[in-house]
Amino acid sequence: MKARERTAMKFHWFLPTNGGDGRQVVSGGHGVEHGNAGRPASVPYLGQIARSAEQLGFEAALTPTGAWCEDAWLTTAMLAPLSERLKFLVAFRPGLTSPTLAAQMAATFQNLTEGRLLLNVVTGGESHEQRAYGDFLDKDGRYERCGEFLSIVRRLWTGEEVTYAGKHLRVDQARLQQLPDPIPGIYFGGSSPAAGEVAAEHADVYLTWGEPPAAVEKKVRWITELAEKKGRELTYGIRLHVISRDTSEEAWAEADRLLAGISDEDIARVQEGLKRSESVGQKNMLALNEGSKDGLEIFPNLWAGVGLVRGGAGTAMVGSHEEVADLVEQYAAVGIDEFVLSAYPHLEGAYHFGEGVLPVLEKRGLWTNPAPARGRSSVPFGGQKAAS
Repeated sequence: MKARERTAMKFHWFLPTNGGDGRQVVSGGHGVEHGNAGRPASVPYLGQIARSAEQLGFEAALTPTGAWCEDAWLTTAMLAPLSERLKFLVAFRPGLTSPTLAAQMAATFQNLTEGRLLLNVVTGGESHEQRAYGDFLDKDGRYERCGEFLSIVRRLWTGEEVTYAGKHLRVDQARLQQLPDPIPGIYFGGSSPAAGEVAAEHADVYLTWGEPPAAVEKKVRWITELAEKKGRELTYGIRLHVISRDTSEEAWAEADRLLAGISDEDIARVQEGLKRSESVGQKNMLALNEGSKDGLEIFPNLWAGVGLVRGGAGTAMVGSHEEVADLVEQYAAVGIDEFVLSAYPHLEGAYHFGEGVLPVLEKRGLWTNPAPARGRSSVPFGGQKAAS
C-alpha cells in the first residue's frame, strides 16, 4: 500500500435533530425510540449551534437521518440563512429518492448556499425501518442499489445525459439543467464487505465510528486497499463525541455525571433494541461497552459510555484539552483527517472543544482556522485579554 499524502485536518460539529439536546445523553436511534431531551430541536436553538460552530472554526455540521430525526434536507435549508460559511453534512438515504431528483436537490442546495453542501450517504442498516418507508430490499440489495444511485448522480452532476438500466434503478435521458458548483463531497460509512466496495468506488471521505486507533487503522487500510484497486484515493474521517475540560479531573467528572444519569432500565431497553441492528458498525459499538457501566475507558481517554443508550456513534474522547488533542493526533497518525464531533449539550460542547482543543492543535501546527479573522475572540480560553 503506497504512502498517502496528508490533507489538512478538518473538524465538523453535529446538529442534534435526533431527539433534541440536553445535559444528559439522549438515548435511542438505530430503530430504538429516543428518550426525552431538555432542548427541542427548534430552528432558533439549532441556529445557535450552527452559528457558534461556524465562529469557532468548524468546517461543517452533520445532520442525521432516520425516523427518529427531523428531516435533514428541510432542517438544513432552514438553517443555511442563519449562518455564512458553515457547510452542512446532510445525511440522506439513496433508496428513498430517485437519483435524478436527488441530484437536482443537491445541485439546488449547493448553488443557493454558494457551495455549502456535503452529503453523508446512509444506505440503511435497519430493514424494518426501511420497510416503513416502502423499501423492501435486503441489506446487500440496498448497497447494490446505492452503488447504482451514486453512479447516476455523479454523472448527472458533470452535465452528462444519462440513460441507465441497472438491477435496481433505471433512468432515461436524465439531465440536469443547473449543475452544482462545486460538486458536493460524498461521505460514506459502513463496516460490511458490501459497504467497503461501495465506499471504494464512490466515496470522497470514508467515515468510521470511534473505535481505538489500532482498529481504526485496520479499517483505513482495508478501504485504502479496495480503493487502490479501483485507481482511487480517499480521505478518512471519524465520528466521535467529546468531553473536553481545562483539567482531566473535570472531564472525567463530567463523564461520571453523564453515566450517573443513565438508568439500568434504559441500558437494558436500548441494548435489547440495538442488538437487533443489522449494522456491523453498530455491533462493534455494542462490543465496546458490553452493556455494562464498568470498564468503559477502552483506550486511554476514549470512553464507551455514550453507546450504552445511544445508537450509532457510541464513544467519546475524554480529558483535558491537551489530552484530547493528543488523542486526535493518534487518530491522525493512523490516517484520519476529518473529525465529526458532538457533545452534551451541543452548544456548550462546541465552545469547550472550539476554544479549548482547537487552539492547542493550531499551536502544534496541525490545524488552521478556516473562519475569517473578523469575529474571532482575542481572549484565550480560560484566560484574560492582555493589557495593551
